[in-house]
Amino acid sequence: MTVRNRSVLCVFLASMCFSTGGLFIKLVPWSPLAINGARNLIGAAVIGIYLLATRHRLVFSRRVFIGALSMIGVTTLFALANKMTTAANTIVLQFTAPVFVILFMAVIYRQKPGRLDVVICFLVLLGVVLFFVDGIRAGNLAGNIIAVLSGICYAGVFMMNTGKDADAISSCFLGQLAAGIIFTPLCFGETDFSLPVMAAVTALGAVQVGGAYILFSIGIKNTPAVTASLLTGLEPIMNPLLVAAFYGERVSTLSIIGSVIVVCSILTYNVCLTKRKPAGAEPT
Repeated sequence: MTVRNRSVLCVFLASMCFSTGGLFIKLVPWSPLAINGARNLIGAAVIGIYLLATRHRLVFSRRVFIGALSMIGVTTLFALANKMTTAANTIVLQFTAPVFVILFMAVIYRQKPGRLDVVICFLVLLGVVLFFVDGIRAGNLAGNIIAVLSGICYAGVFMMNTGKDADAISSCFLGQLAAGIIFTPLCFGETDFSLPVMAAVTALGAVQVGGAYILFSIGIKNTPAVTASLLTGLEPIMNPLLVAAFYGERVSTLSIIGSVIVVCSILTYNVCLTKRKPAGAEPT
């Protein structure tokens, strides 16, 4: 197998690992903050072992710390949203992160959005409106709002993981370690520590968080940008499918329409952006 094929396989496997989050969180009968603490602590341990094995030194910089704070927000809000709304709503609304990157770049860096940016923002906003209309009907409006906030934090991860003083794996490790230390003590208030529950918690930390980020960091180095953009789009598709298959959660028609609009818009946007990059440009 060539280096490129191995890299593509790593990104694909990373997307599959990420997509298990909704299912495992649904299966664990703990509070979302306790779940988030345990999975982050396990994930930080897995990534820490990887850093030691590869002799990758941690980077301490302003961008790394802001990226770590964004990571804490992403994982915490994602766990909360999964308990308050459907897995499909949670992952798709988090998937709106590129739109918030466009908005942040316009407001903070005065970078005027292009025609494509404006069109994508409009389409994604249309899809999000459908989610909120459905949320009012189904009583999960608060969960949808938290999922959007997760997408805003995810945009912060994207923005802070680029630049010469940035280091994605350092931000990831520090953010997960901090979240683990802060929230893991809440696990002592839980009562169900059965084998299935502990297996799901371990899988969340070792597979959905730790293993996924390691695979992604390895694979993204030699995976073509367009391919990586398409492969990462598998997560918002597989996540609700796994929950529907193994947990029995169903998605409303409005949410399905909103999901199609959001996912297709973001995937199209990612592909268009990567095609604009000059040859040899590093994927972000």
